[in-house]
Amino acid sequence: MKNPNPEENQLNIELPEELAEGSYVNLALIAHSPSEFVMDFIRILPGIPKGKVKSRIVMTPDHAQRLLMALQENIQRYEEAFGPIAKDLDNPGFQFPMNYNGPIGEA
Repeated sequence: MKNPNPEENQLNIELPEELAEGSYVNLALIAHSPSEFVMDFIRILPGIPKGKVKSRIVMTPDHAQRLLMALQENIQRYEEAFGPIAKDLDNPGFQFPMNYNGPIGEA
């Protein structure tokens, strides 16, 4: 039987202005315990020897599994719309260099 009032099943989510712009990150470190997953999202810039954690997310294992499935679904949709995401097939075990100190850009 359908719910006669669909508004009862709606979720109201607020996106605060200070978060709406988002943060650029290029590294994620993930750790886990029996009860939670901890994901640190980090920005590392060339020429700067120290990265900065821009966000830390802690979630239960079942929510981490749901996140994985949602990412897989969205990557599939992305590739259907825009083509395959390039993968580094020559180096499948790529490790982000901890000495990421490329040339410093000049303005």
